[in-house]
Amino acid sequence: MTYPVITNCPVCSHKLKVTKLRCEHCSTTIENEFEMSKLASLSKEQLDFVEVFLVCRGNIKEVEKELGISYPTVRGKLTDIITSLGYEPKKKNEVDEKKIVAMLENGEITPEEAIKLLKDE
Repeated sequence: MTYPVITNCPVCSHKLKVTKLRCEHCSTTIENEFEMSKLASLSKEQLDFVEVFLVCRGNIKEVEKELGISYPTVRGKLTDIITSLGYEPKKKNEVDEKKIVAMLENGEITPEEAIKLLKDE
């Protein structure tokens, strides 16, 4: 039986390091200090969302339909994941107008949603 990798210490909550790798086929073991992917630090719920987001090819409307959640909820989840990965989400005054227009043209958002985004609501 395999268990999911934990990334924080259950005793002190500090970040854990991977120090041992083992081949299931030949039992070769390698010990050192290995770096884990930033994605490994996401919660199961966040990873599930990322999977849906990727399957939907980043189309927010499709993510809305697949998960049965609203556009602002999808954006909120994306912002949460971006922050969890150690990046700063764009400030409200840094609206990417070209991206919003492209999303509108591709049918990913409605005109009303585009107006809200452009007004930075």
